[in-house]
Amino acid sequence: MRLSTRSRYGVRAMLNLALHYKKGPISVRYISDKEDISVAYIEQLLAKLRKANLVDSVRGPNGGYKLAKKPGDITVFNIIKALEKDVEPVYCLSNENADKDKRCARINRCVARLVWKKLADSIHNTLDSISLDSMCRQAQSLKQEAGLGHKYTFSI
Repeated sequence: MRLSTRSRYGVRAMLNLALHYKKGPISVRYISDKEDISVAYIEQLLAKLRKANLVDSVRGPNGGYKLAKKPGDITVFNIIKALEKDVEPVYCLSNENADKDKRCARINRCVARLVWKKLADSIHNTLDSISLDSMCRQAQSLKQEAGLGHKYTFSI
């Protein structure tokens, strides 16, 4: 299973908003510059995320986007589910509730499908266990590790 650019960029944009949580709305241009993603594409992603109630938009000269919930209440799975029309690794898992004529005829007796279901459950559980808050903490940790190794800065 390979995630689309839409999901990868959407997670990056949401992480950017989470890193600025409670600092007011963040402009699309700012996110675009920081994440190296076109403004038009960011706008498309944020529109979908707004429909999923993950972000709020603020109009006006100091407008932009902000998280609609606390970073701890938004998971990577929430983001991907909002951006992708299907999050299952194989078609037969996503069409199990479809009309009988659109459903796989082997759905109730396919052993391979049980493997794909376990895979899907593992993916969902993993992505649902990672919140934006935990990603923010990891980002801070990486930032500290990449630093000078101490809290002082020197200038000459």
